[in-house]
Amino acid sequence: MTRPLTIDDLYRFEIPGDPALSPDGERVAYTLTTQDAENDRVVRSIWEVRCAGGPARRLTRGPADTAPRWSPDGTQLAFLREGQLHLLPVDGGEAVALTTPARCPAGAGTPVWSPDGSRIAFSAPATRRDDSAPVVIDALGWKADGVGLIGSVRTQLFVVGTESGEVRQLTEADRHVGSPTWSPDGTQLAYPAQSGPDAAVLGTSAAHVVGVGEGAPEPRRVGPADGLAGPVSWFPDGAALLVVGRNTFGVGHLELLRQPLDGSEPVSISTALDRNVMGGGPGYPGALPQFHGDDIVFCARDRGATRLYRVDAAGISASPLPVGTGVSGCSVATKTGRAAVVVSDASSFAEIALLDLDAWTSGKPGEPSAGRQPARLTDHMARSLPEIALHPVTESEFTISDGTVVHGLITRAAQTPPGGPLLVDVHGGPHNAWAPHSDPVHLYHQELASQGWTILTLNVRGSDGYGEAFYTAAVGAWGETDEQDVLQPVATLVAEGLVDPERIALTGYSYGGYLTCWLSARSDLFAAVVPGGILVDLKSMAGTSEEGHLIAAHEIGDPERLTALSPISHADAVRAPTLILHGGTDDTCPVGQAEQWFHALRSRDVPVRLVVYPGGSHLFLLDGRPSHREDYSRRLIEWVTTHTDR
Repeated sequence: MTRPLTIDDLYRFEIPGDPALSPDGERVAYTLTTQDAENDRVVRSIWEVRCAGGPARRLTRGPADTAPRWSPDGTQLAFLREGQLHLLPVDGGEAVALTTPARCPAGAGTPVWSPDGSRIAFSAPATRRDDSAPVVIDALGWKADGVGLIGSVRTQLFVVGTESGEVRQLTEADRHVGSPTWSPDGTQLAYPAQSGPDAAVLGTSAAHVVGVGEGAPEPRRVGPADGLAGPVSWFPDGAALLVVGRNTFGVGHLELLRQPLDGSEPVSISTALDRNVMGGGPGYPGALPQFHGDDIVFCARDRGATRLYRVDAAGISASPLPVGTGVSGCSVATKTGRAAVVVSDASSFAEIALLDLDAWTSGKPGEPSAGRQPARLTDHMARSLPEIALHPVTESEFTISDGTVVHGLITRAAQTPPGGPLLVDVHGGPHNAWAPHSDPVHLYHQELASQGWTILTLNVRGSDGYGEAFYTAAVGAWGETDEQDVLQPVATLVAEGLVDPERIALTGYSYGGYLTCWLSARSDLFAAVVPGGILVDLKSMAGTSEEGHLIAAHEIGDPERLTALSPISHADAVRAPTLILHGGTDDTCPVGQAEQWFHALRSRDVPVRLVVYPGGSHLFLLDGRPSHREDYSRRLIEWVTTHTDR
C-alpha cells in the first residue's frame, strides 16, 4: 500500500548530489544529504556506488562532508569536512586532514586536483574575520547571505601540496576570486574574478590566468573587463578557455564562450540554443561544462527543467534523458565515454544515474537525440520512503490577453473533485523556474493536495527556459508585466470550474514573495496570502541587500521607477489576511523588508502575522534547520486553510 507524502517525511529524506565519476569510469562518489532530527541539523556525508551495480555504501560519517573529488590516479578522494580539505584512501583507511585552521584560518574551498595529482587548488577567504571586531566598510560587497558581515575580506586563490600540506596563496586581489581550473600541462590556473574599475558597483567579472610556479608572472585578465564570467575550464589543447558567461554585463542568458588566451573577444558557441547555460548552484540546478573529446557536455534550462546538452561538430543536441527529467549534477570521465548525472523525475527527488556518452547520437539543435537511456545506480527515494506515492503534476499552457503563452504546472490528488480550493505559488529569481518533476522543498504542495487542494505553479515572464526574450520580459517592469501571467491563468481555472473563486490563496518566496505582496495590493482575488523571504521597498533594498544595488541598476534600471514598483507604495490597497515568513539573517532580502510590510499592514488593521526564523539565511528553505523548514510548511497550510474555510 502506498500513501501520500507528509511534512513529517522531511526527516527521512535522502538526497544525493554533486557526483564525481572516477577516472576509470567505474565508481561514482557523491554527497548524500539527510536530516538529523535529534540535533535539528542537516547532515552531509560522502557515499559511493559502483557503475557495474550493487548497493551504495557510505564512505564518511558527516555531519558536514561535501565536494568529493577523485585524484587523477583514482586512489584518493579529496573532500571538505567542516570547511577543511581532507584526503580519503578509497580502498580503505581513515580520512586525513590536508589543511588545518592554522594554515587555512577561514577554511578551504572545493578541491581541484592538478593533472599529476601533486597539488590541489581552491579558492577561499584569505583571513577569518573576528566576529567581535568592528567591521570597517569602504566598498560595496561587505556582507554575504549565509555568511554575514565580511567587511573587506575577499576570496583568494590557493594551492596546497598533497604530500607536504604546504599552502601557498597565489592571488592578493581586492576583489573576489572564483573557483580555479588547471591547464592541461599543470603550469597555470584559470579562474573568474571581479574586474573593471567599479566591479563591486557594476557586477562585472572576467576570466583570469595565473602561473603556479615560483616566480610566475602576476595574474592577468584574458576576458573583457565589462562582461560576466562564471565557471571556467580549459580547452583540451590549452589554447583557450571555456567560460560560462556573457560578453557584456546585464540581465540575460549565460552562454558558453570560447575565450582565447590572447585576450581577444570571446566567441559564443551556444547562441543557437537560445537557452540559459546552468553552471549549478543552490536553487539553480546545473553542472560545470565538461569535455568529452572535442565535444562539450553542459546543462541548460528548458521549460523549467535543467537538461543535459552536447555541442559537437553537428551542432547542439539534447541528451537522451526522458522529457520531464531534470539534471542537478554531472561528472564526465572523458577516457571512458561515461557521465554520472543526478536526475529528478515525477517519482524521485534525486538519484545517481550513468549515461553512455558514446551512445548519444546527434540530432537537430535543441531536439532530443537518440541514444541509450541512463541506468539508475541508486535508489535512495525507494529506500528511505518506500511507501510514498507523490501526487501527479500535469503541464498546461495559458494564453494571456496580449498573446504571451505561460507554462503552468498543476498538482492535484487523483480523484479530487472540481470546485475545491486553489493555492497559487510564485517562484523566486525572478529568473528561476518551476520544474515538472518532484520537489523536496515545497512540502506543503503535497500535503495540501492530499487535503483536496489544487496547486498551480506558473513560469511567468522573466522565468528561465523559454528563450532570452521571455527571460528579460519583466526587466524594468516588475509586477506590471507579469501580474496578468498569474491573474489570467487563475481566472481560466475558475471559468473551467476546477476551483472555487472564493477559496484562492497566494504564496511565493523571494521574488515570488515580492510578487505575492504586489498582487495582494493589486487584486482582491485572494482570500489569503503568504509571502516569504520578501522584498517590498526597492529603494531601501538597494542599500541593504547584498544584491540590492545590482537589482536596482539592472533589473529595474530607472531610479525613478523604484518607488512605483515597490509593493510598500501600494500597501493601502491590501485587504487579504497575510502571513509573512522570513529568515532572521537573510542578507539577500533583509528582514527589515518583512518588518516594513508587517508594519504597513498592521497599522492599517489588515490581519497580518510575521514569523522570523532565527539564524535563517535567504536559502534556509533549502538547507536550514529541519524544524524551521517543517514549521514553514505547517504555518502556511494552517493560514491558507483557516482563511479559505467555508
